[in-house]
Amino acid sequence: MLTESIVLAVFICSIGGILLILIRKIPALNSLPQNGGIGIKKHQIVLDTEIKIKEILISFEKQVFLHKLLSWTKVMTLKIETRIDVLLRRIRKKAQQIDKEANNKKIDLPK
Repeated sequence: MLTESIVLAVFICSIGGILLILIRKIPALNSLPQNGGIGIKKHQIVLDTEIKIKEILISFEKQVFLHKLLSWTKVMTLKIETRIDVLLRRIRKKAQQIDKEANNKKIDLPK
């Protein structure tokens, strides 16, 4: 019981200290700019890098890379499908020719 009351007292004092620090720092926090800038001019290389990073993040947000990947996959699938169709047509044509030749041989056989 004694240790619990000591821990509770330390906890209450800690929260009071945090509140005291916050109350004293509120005017300084209000004087800071809202957009996070501190007024230091950035170098052109840093600005260009930030712009490129923002463009990359926007493209990820719009899922441009996923769209390109899926479009490429669709095109490749259609190309493969077309090649398979051509091969199947050739095979069927050859099978029909073989059937015709077999039928002709049956008819041509002497009885």
